[in-house]
Amino acid sequence: MTATALHQRLASLGAELGPYAGAETALSFSGAGSELHALYTSAGLFDLGWRGKIVVTGQDRARWLNGMLTNNIRDLPLNHGNYNFLLNSQGRILGDMYVYNRGEYLLLDTDQAQVPAIMKTLDHFIIMDDVELSDSSETLTAIGVCGPNAASVLQTTILETAGIAAAALQPLELRDLRIHSFGITIARGPEQKPDWYEVWVGSAHAPAIWELLTKAGAQPVGANALELWRILHGIPRYGQDIRERDLPQETEQSQALNFTKGCYVGQEIVERIRSRGQVHRKFAGFEFESDIPALGKIEDNGRVVAEITSVAQAPTDAAEKVVGLGYVRRETGLPGTVIQFNGEAGKIVDLPFAFHVDHRK
Repeated sequence: MTATALHQRLASLGAELGPYAGAETALSFSGAGSELHALYTSAGLFDLGWRGKIVVTGQDRARWLNGMLTNNIRDLPLNHGNYNFLLNSQGRILGDMYVYNRGEYLLLDTDQAQVPAIMKTLDHFIIMDDVELSDSSETLTAIGVCGPNAASVLQTTILETAGIAAAALQPLELRDLRIHSFGITIARGPEQKPDWYEVWVGSAHAPAIWELLTKAGAQPVGANALELWRILHGIPRYGQDIRERDLPQETEQSQALNFTKGCYVGQEIVERIRSRGQVHRKFAGFEFESDIPALGKIEDNGRVVAEITSVAQAPTDAAEKVVGLGYVRRETGLPGTVIQFNGEAGKIVDLPFAFHVDHRK
């Protein structure tokens, strides 16, 4: 497993290290509770070296990739991105990614764990096209800042001298600039990730950016707290909540789909679902009364009524609340409906979770 560019620096800070999304990174610094507090109330700083970067070049890149993915790549404005699924011919999801138009190339941003399979699948469809794929994950890494103070941290440390306002960036918009003697890219997260910013930087310069943001008051955060934050915001993760057997409309991630762009691999199935009616199940949130339930499918009289894909204990004002993500049958999946999960009562709720999180715990 690949160690991130910040691995040694994180180890020197006493971080608990381990695997996440296909790379070795920091799992925890001071505990998920205090780190979640930073993500909600100030500015959390985290290694994003577990995200991989695939560069797509060649004159046919936009047309070709537009025929491979579920969103509109052809009309992406310069230095903007969108969220995409990669499907097989049966409409099943083989991977997910953000795609950015970088002018002379397209950049695919996805988990390190997905990079080999995505590159292999895409490469299989390059036939007579002028397209080339290259993995830039080792030379280009990223550092994340998230929280209500994230924009001000970036503003005072990096953006002020460049005349760029972090808060003015649109979701999935990029800005290139130079700091000291090297170039970096500032990326704003999608709408589903409020107050989320990324600094893309050459791997050799990642420790310098980390130090700069730490001195500005950003608190180091590990993958355990990020995973809890992800679940509380109702954001599915490929390999955990989205799998190859799932269909795009089941995931409720409509921002990944474009119905006017034309043909792409799996498009016939996606369009058939849209024109003939919804799929039988949908992605949803669950609140449980007490114990953490086991992951997996829940059956009632031999029929699958729900499936739990992620669970977490969330600190609230009153007590810890057990929450989860997964799938439920549409006809029984109305918010407020209570389902028995192998003896454990669970209530279906809208996402993201709306209860007040006590981030001090």
